[in-house]
Amino acid sequence: MKQAAPQFEAFNGDKAGLVSSLGLDIEDLESELPIVYGSTGLWTLLVPVKERSSFKRMKANNSLFPQLLKEMPRASVHPFCLETYDNDAHMHARHFSSPFSGTLEDPVTGTASGVMGAYYAKYIKDDLEGEVHLLIEQGHEIGKDGRVRVTATKNDGTYDIEITGNAVYVKDFEVEV
Repeated sequence: MKQAAPQFEAFNGDKAGLVSSLGLDIEDLESELPIVYGSTGLWTLLVPVKERSSFKRMKANNSLFPQLLKEMPRASVHPFCLETYDNDAHMHARHFSSPFSGTLEDPVTGTASGVMGAYYAKYIKDDLEGEVHLLIEQGHEIGKDGRVRVTATKNDGTYDIEITGNAVYVKDFEVEV
């Protein structure tokens, strides 16, 4: 699936409040990388974390997100790190939903994985020429093994983002409108 061109906006909020809402400490953040809002279709706050072990301690209080995410109160929060379970993966993540979405945590998130690919190309491999292929893992902490493959291709000062992966049956349900 090709996603929309990535967009990034600065997070100017309370970092201490943000990490507290995730059950972490400020020292758990990766200080060399920026916390930014990113979108390839839906806005999420990308939060770089130093170590994968921190993800087991995360207990998100989603109800606090709107007051902490002043620039985009309806955004989700997507902590990630470069330490992975799978040696073939490039990034590990969790996805805590906006309280307006009706869910608490997503075991695998295509739009957030896509914007993580753009983040990787822009902030981690900023000298990227051509394209980068990434494997994003998510969901381990809630007993799932989500995987999304992301291709970020540099194109006239931005990136073309494509994701691939497999879907699995979870359950039947009805949505009333």
